Amino acid sequence: MGFRLIPKEESFFDMFEQLCGVLVKAAEELVQATARVENMVEGAKRIERLEHDGDQITHEIMARLNRTFITPLDREDIHRMATALDDVLDLMEAATERFVLYKVDHLRPEANQIAKVIRDQVAQVQQMLPKLRHLRREHVLEHCIEINRLENVADRILRDSIGALFDGTPDPITVIKWRGLYEYLETATDKCQDIANTVEAIVLKNA
Repeated sequence: MGFRLIPKEESFFDMFEQLCGVLVKAAEELVQATARVENMVEGAKRIERLEHDGDQITHEIMARLNRTFITPLDREDIHRMATALDDVLDLMEAATERFVLYKVDHLRPEANQIAKVIRDQVAQVQQMLPKLRHLRREHVLEHCIEINRLENVADRILRDSIGALFDGTPDPITVIKWRGLYEYLETATDKCQDIANTVEAIVLKNA
C-alpha cells in the first residue's frame, strides 16, 4: 500500500472555512444585538462564546502550521489569513463587550447599519474562501471588489454617525462612548477588507 512520506496538508482550507462559519454566526448575532438594546447582553454572551470557538480553530491552524512540513500555501500567507479572520471575530466580540460595559441604554441606528455591513462582508468572505483552493484570481475578484465597496459604505456611515453625535448640545461622555463604539465596529469592516486583500495577494502569488 503506497503512502506519501511527507503529505501536503490540505486541511488548512477546511479550517479557514470553518473559522469563517463562526464569523457568519457572530455577525448575525451582532446585527440582532445592535437592533434592540434588550438583545445586547445575551447577544454579547453568545458572541463571546463564538469568539472562544474561533480562537480554538485559530490555535489549531497555528499548531498544524508548526508541525506541517509541506503546506498548500506559503506559511506566512496561512498565518496572515488565520490572523485576519480571527481579528474580525475579536473586534465583534470587543464591540459588544463595550456596549455592555458602557451600560448603553439605547441604541443608535448607525450601529446596526455598520453591523449589517459587517454581516454582508462576512457573507462575501464565506462565498470566496472555497474558491481559494483553486488559486484563480478571477474566481475571487468579484468578492474582493464587493468587500471593498462595503468597507467604503461603512466609512460613510462612520463619518455621518460621528457628525450626528455633535448635533444639538451633546453630552461629552456620550460622544466619547459612541465614537469608540462606532470605531470598533468600523474597524471590523477594515479587517474584512484585509481578508480580501490577503486572498487576492495569495492568488496573484500562486498564479
